[in-house]
Amino acid sequence: MGGARTSTAAARWPGRAAGLALSCHPGPVAAVTALACTLGVGAGLSPARLALVGAAVLAGQLSVGWCNDAFDAGRDARAGRRGKPAAEGAVPVRAVWGAAAVALVLCVPLSLACGLLAGTVHLAAVAAAWLYNLRLKATALSWLPYAVGFAALPSLVTLSLPEAPWPRWWAVAAGALLGVAAHLGDTLPDIEEDRAAGVRGLPHRLGATGTRLLLPVPLLAATAVLVLGPPGPVDARSVAVLVLAGAAALLGPVLGRWWRKAALAGAVAVAAADLVLLLGRGTALP
Repeated sequence: MGGARTSTAAARWPGRAAGLALSCHPGPVAAVTALACTLGVGAGLSPARLALVGAAVLAGQLSVGWCNDAFDAGRDARAGRRGKPAAEGAVPVRAVWGAAAVALVLCVPLSLACGLLAGTVHLAAVAAAWLYNLRLKATALSWLPYAVGFAALPSLVTLSLPEAPWPRWWAVAAGALLGVAAHLGDTLPDIEEDRAAGVRGLPHRLGATGTRLLLPVPLLAATAVLVLGPPGPVDARSVAVLVLAGAAALLGPVLGRWWRKAALAGAVAVAAADLVLLLGRGTALP
């Protein structure tokens, strides 16, 4: 009997492991971690410090993703949402909560190892993301943790440098605006499903049409800040990026009438252009 139970548990393990991996929201986790590491390379972090920053961000994002799925498991199950392992029973909710707690505990020393100020800023951003999961996701302030989290990334990177300088204002402002845009764009395709699950964040209150029309505003503002904010003359390449970003941001909502994810695709294109601008000024961040 004991051997049979062991075999059954072993057979379930790959499915549970896959469910746990999918419960962390692997796409956003990988994207934010890659963004932090890319900014670190642009700012000139040493390999050791870059690894610390990447590990801290990865642990923080894993904790946030697992917390999100564990907390929403009951609501997702009642709404019949697909692609949610905890809600579908592919992995126990208790296991997802446990993974979130372990990742959060690991995030603390990893963040502080980047420097006291750097670690404090990053932990504040992670705390804001947990607050989003546990409370703000269903309120009109749902955009705020995203703004805080994205604004914190340039700060984490520059404060991890040996001199621990604060980042330039335009890097922080652009990060916050891109965070708002990320929230709107990420929520847009699932607004109706989220509403059915009882979520009432800012995009859900605006509705699909209102969110689609608002999305270009923070995208264009972030691009303008990155182009006009840094000192010195604005070169033709930056102006071209601003014009193309404006076209993509405005075209997305228009095409959204025929293609459900057009606005999100436009947002991704503008965010990529903004990242190129930001990386082009990597050494000027502090």
